[in-house]
Amino acid sequence: MLPAMEQRVDNMDEAATVGERLVRNAWSAVQLGYTLLWTAGWVSVALLLLAVSGNRRLALRMAARCWAPGLLWGSKVTVVGLERVDWSKPHLLVANHQSMIDICALFHAVPGPLHFLLKQEMQRVPFVGGYARATGMLFIDREDRRAGPRMRREAATLLRQGATLCLFPEGTRSRTGFVAPFKGGAFQSAIDAGAEVVPVALDGTGAVLPVDGFFRGRPGPIRVEFGAPLPVRDGNGPVDRQALAARAHAEVVALLRRPG
Repeated sequence: MLPAMEQRVDNMDEAATVGERLVRNAWSAVQLGYTLLWTAGWVSVALLLLAVSGNRRLALRMAARCWAPGLLWGSKVTVVGLERVDWSKPHLLVANHQSMIDICALFHAVPGPLHFLLKQEMQRVPFVGGYARATGMLFIDREDRRAGPRMRREAATLLRQGATLCLFPEGTRSRTGFVAPFKGGAFQSAIDAGAEVVPVALDGTGAVLPVDGFFRGRPGPIRVEFGAPLPVRDGNGPVDRQALAARAHAEVVALLRRPG
């Protein structure tokens, strides 16, 4: 009888495991559906207001005030270092990249209209692509070698116009929390425009919405910390972009190591 009982217990454990997996997958599907509907709804409202008013600033602030908070999954967001930056001036924000909701956390934290450099594929995402194009976001095709110089010119123009632009110079999301070296090319746009570079550390977003696995968000602490702006010129003229990228990377890593 003992082997039969053990087999029955094993079957029950397996059934429980399958049941738990089904529940998790169902909840993930609900979360994904909510995300899509929430995004579609607010993008539609923003684009309608943009069409009526022609005011991009209003459409961008709606992302910060309405759309982004609804996709942080009830997480407490702590913002540190806002006073280190003169937000009346244009800046290039460079942040580490842990999760898709990094954009939500940054929209929520930055006290003004914010533009992003996005990968080309985002243009094909329903609603999101249309919103990004209409509000003046920039795109880069990572497979096109000619895209880099064009992107740098467009980014420099946007910065000269007074915008705050954010990008993720690692080039991809981190699965371990390790901050990969920053690519130097995008820093040239800040140098050309004379706009200071602000290092930004994002901590906790990877736990709230992990990179791996099916879509699954959960509340958790998120910290967004802004470092002191880095100058793009010194006594000898424009700084070297690779040196600027390395310094920004070191600043972000240092910010992440500070106690939360």
